[in-house]
Amino acid sequence: MPGCRLYLVGTVEGDPDAISVTEVWDDAASHRASLSLDRVRETIAGARPLIAGMGPATEFVPVSGATILSSR
Repeated sequence: MPGCRLYLVGTVEGDPDAISVTEVWDDAASHRASLSLDRVRETIAGARPLIAGMGPATEFVPVSGATILSSR
């Protein structure tokens, strides 16, 4: 996905029915642009019945990390 540097899906310790999703984007505009793509909208629509709730979204601003910052 253009602008997406990292997409991690993991388990949540202590909750066998939960997963955690972390995304790292170049910027907020890249993330917003991805939400306008048909395939992304279809994926989200298909996942909604499986989503019982979502925790708070947080913005992470990296200050170091060769993998994330190497192409800047």
